[in-house]
Amino acid sequence: MLNKINVPRGAEDILKKLKESSYEAYVVGGCVRDSLLGRTPQDFDITTNCLPEVIINIFKATHKVIPTGLKHGTVTLIGNDKIPYEITTYRIDGEYLDNRHPEKVEFTSSLKNDLLRRDFTINALAYNHEDGLVDCFGGISDLKNKIIRCVGKANDRFNEDALRMLRAIRFQAQLNFSLDRDISESIPNLSNNIKYVSIERIREEFNKIIISDGSKVKQLYNFGLLQYFIPEFESCFNTRQNNIYHVFNVGEHILCSINNIEKDLVLKLTMFFHDIGKPNCLSTDEKGIDHFYKHPKESIRLAKEILTRMKYDNKTIERVLILVEYHDIQITTQKQIRRLLNKIGEDNLTDLLKVKEADIKAQNLDFYSERHKNLKMLEIEINNIIEEKQCFSLKDLNINGNELIELGIEPGKKIGAALNLLLDKVLESPELNTKEKLIEIARNLY
Repeated sequence: MLNKINVPRGAEDILKKLKESSYEAYVVGGCVRDSLLGRTPQDFDITTNCLPEVIINIFKATHKVIPTGLKHGTVTLIGNDKIPYEITTYRIDGEYLDNRHPEKVEFTSSLKNDLLRRDFTINALAYNHEDGLVDCFGGISDLKNKIIRCVGKANDRFNEDALRMLRAIRFQAQLNFSLDRDISESIPNLSNNIKYVSIERIREEFNKIIISDGSKVKQLYNFGLLQYFIPEFESCFNTRQNNIYHVFNVGEHILCSINNIEKDLVLKLTMFFHDIGKPNCLSTDEKGIDHFYKHPKESIRLAKEILTRMKYDNKTIERVLILVEYHDIQITTQKQIRRLLNKIGEDNLTDLLKVKEADIKAQNLDFYSERHKNLKMLEIEINNIIEEKQCFSLKDLNINGNELIELGIEPGKKIGAALNLLLDKVLESPELNTKEKLIEIARNLY
């Protein structure tokens, strides 16, 4: 683990200028944690005993100054490097009446008091080149031992801000750390407080959890958190799959599939939702074998409800629903490939192959080799169709609307209908996509 932190020039200039003005200043929190772990920090926050109004006066001639949150002691500075740095005055948080935000803050001259208000020991670390690392609560030891532990009592920290419960699991997922016993015992007792957190903040933490480690969704379930924002998923853990192609229950299969796919949010969400409708579609035949007929349709319904409720953007919702709809489709012929390319487009079809691969890897691996080989062959067929520039959309047709008008087809809706009829024939038989053949077909349409 590193002992010296590489502070960016812009942040170092701010630290230096505050010191020259007789104030303390340190980079603090996540940037220190990530630097010590050899990870690249997303940003560098600074804490100081300098008051916000004084910070503004010191830097107004050299930086763009944004009064981000003067009430809570935060000022944002942007210098020549164009990177925003948040500078916050040492503070003590007042009472948290809404389980999210302090009613008021009190500025303090003590760095230790400022670090005391932070969530986890690994986030309560400060650093500057003169003093080195400042660790008042054992954060460095917890980094070495890979432990997520609260500053003080977990009950106190989670009662102050309920979002910290999700943040604990998120850091566990991102860093592959363990939760200490105090956290593991506290979250189930306080899980209902998550209802006080906005769905947008819950969504962002949930995204980070499934991108980092989908298996931690089981922890959200076990700790009683999941029921407050995606209760529809809980039945997945109680739905068996007595079928030769499966070895997990629905929930465990889904979580395994999430970890089988690349770290792209749309793909991760697709795997989370692709079988969520199965519990509502379970049927068992006379041989005791379980089936889930029409589960993609039910999964789409639930996915749309949940994604909308959690305020995902429309583009994300649209892409996830397309991939969920077709995740279980069997594709065996070039004709099917062309029609699918026409319906969902090249990018979605490429992603669909990734979804199918992640799905079969989370099933009975006795069947994986053959199914994987079939998927690779399908991928080759798709690439061949694309490379051969076979027609699968109107723009690929070797005839256009103006040419149809010249043939005497009435302008307006009939032109659109004619083009779609021609495309349908070409999707069936790509050899028909020549101007001569399309003209011949068009003349017989009306």
